[in-house]
Amino acid sequence: MDEMKLGLFIRPTGHHIASWRHPDAHTDANTNFNRFIEMAHTAERGLLDMLFSADTNTAWTTEDSALNRQHYSAWLEPFTLLSALAAHTTHIGLVCTRSTSFDQPYTVARMFASLDLISGGRAGVNIVTTGNPRAALNYNQNSHLPKSKRYEIANEFVEVLKGLWDSWDEDAFVRDRKTGTFFEWDRMHVLNHKGRHFQVEGPLNTARSPQGHPVIVQAGASEEGRELAAKSADVIFAAHQNIEMAQTFYSDVKSRLARYHRQPSDLAIMPGLSVTVAATLDEAQAKADELQELIHPDHGLAYLSRRLGHDITGMDPDEPLPDLGAVDDVGTRSGQMLEMARREGWTLRQLYQHFAATRGHMVLVGTPMQVADVMQEWFENGACDGFNLIPPTFPGELDAFVDLVVPQLQRRGIFRMAYEAGTLRDRLGLRVPRSRYAARAQGTK
Repeated sequence: MDEMKLGLFIRPTGHHIASWRHPDAHTDANTNFNRFIEMAHTAERGLLDMLFSADTNTAWTTEDSALNRQHYSAWLEPFTLLSALAAHTTHIGLVCTRSTSFDQPYTVARMFASLDLISGGRAGVNIVTTGNPRAALNYNQNSHLPKSKRYEIANEFVEVLKGLWDSWDEDAFVRDRKTGTFFEWDRMHVLNHKGRHFQVEGPLNTARSPQGHPVIVQAGASEEGRELAAKSADVIFAAHQNIEMAQTFYSDVKSRLARYHRQPSDLAIMPGLSVTVAATLDEAQAKADELQELIHPDHGLAYLSRRLGHDITGMDPDEPLPDLGAVDDVGTRSGQMLEMARREGWTLRQLYQHFAATRGHMVLVGTPMQVADVMQEWFENGACDGFNLIPPTFPGELDAFVDLVVPQLQRRGIFRMAYEAGTLRDRLGLRVPRSRYAARAQGTK
């Protein structure tokens, strides 16, 4: 039987926007590397597949009146963080975000091939186009590119990445002291890419990755995002509120793979999952309610303003949602949030309390058995291949999940009892990409 895949989305004090105010939070975690070592060790104790760190290219906006209330306004740069964590971990995958709108493919290819070599085949890159329009102001641009253009660039960016990762054959470096030959000429490949957005000669000056290519992760839910994922991604981190939504997404994206000569097993879909768990339902609910009460209204309204693409700061949080339209450029979730709020008849406070804990992901509050029941239902009924965990608080809810939920999943035979040998690709059940040059050579025989 296939086993559930589990990632851990790391944030300094947790994913709930008020997590840093919790009495048990480590409020210095945004600058204290030792806190991240603790998270990584707990994740490995729970036998999780990967650590995942998102990123943004801005502290959102200094005009945000609630910026000083956010714990996620300054943090450790993710690639640096995961490179350091590679030395403190043994098995768990190391995945972080790079922006195709502001990075260069040669640099990203080299960084993640290096991390893959350093970690023994545990690296992955999360490809984003960057939805925050203010990020452009930090990169010598006056305005952000429209979404369609950003995805056009992203498609070419990923193709260049994969081409560069094929620069060297696995046996290129013969290191023959007697003949003085360090590598064989015919096992090095020059890309010579000349496209609409990038001109990249190559070859990459980093050897072939232990995984062939580092794992490519993608998180877009739009039409453009789904197509990019079907074409190029190994993993999708999705956001779904219920099993029906998840099943529709899962079926749609998996059905697109065939047009790119890929199999359903070539792409793992892992929705985000927020879990608050305790021995009884009442205890779990009390923990969740306590956290909701810690949200400062200014922070809640500012958070909604960013996510919706409309400035609602200064409004009464107990008023109904005003008549707003979805802003696609800030991401697909803007429309999803508005639709849910109207359907449920929520006030602004109810809306920010809901999304403060989830950012559009599924939330489970309950006992270990209740949480495992829902996870198993999704996993066994075409809704996901696993989950990307987004604990509302660190370290509390991460510890609780590992100690209480993981044993439940193991007893049901849907999660590993020990780490298997191999790379991140091996653990995720993903094929090693064949070098384009090896495939061409085979085709000429």
